[in-house]
Amino acid sequence: MCSFKKILLLIAIFNYSFTVNSFSKKDFYRALSGNSVEKINQEIGILENGNPVQSADAYKGALYMKKASFPATLNEKLSLFKNGKALLENEIAKQTGNIEFRFLRLIIQENAPGFLAYNNNIQEDKNSIINGFSKLDIELKNIILEYSKQSKILQTSDLK
Repeated sequence: MCSFKKILLLIAIFNYSFTVNSFSKKDFYRALSGNSVEKINQEIGILENGNPVQSADAYKGALYMKKASFPATLNEKLSLFKNGKALLENEIAKQTGNIEFRFLRLIIQENAPGFLAYNNNIQEDKNSIINGFSKLDIELKNIILEYSKQSKILQTSDLK
């Protein structure tokens, strides 16, 4: 009986660690839209150390660019932003038709400070999102619709 309890405990520990280290788009977008560096770091940790996620660099890139708004020094801000930009842009170059990555870039471009001059693909990304919206899964559609409610670039009416 004692060994049975140990087996149950091991199963519970395994399930907990699997859940904690599993990537969730809902949690990712919550961290990306929030103002908690701890949540951003947690999501980066999941992407780097958890179960493998296809094209994790795109997600990490967006998180690093968001994280760039938190440090005190300009050098650290620029370093984080440039690192994130390189990761995201590289994934977009590999997968030009990936609507979600275009959406990530649109979010960052819309919210990046003007002096970074990271706004050259806004219209292109908006058009890609609008044209590919109907083909997306329901979870991503809902995330994009929610974002469009506060966006100055991507309007809810564009997506119907």
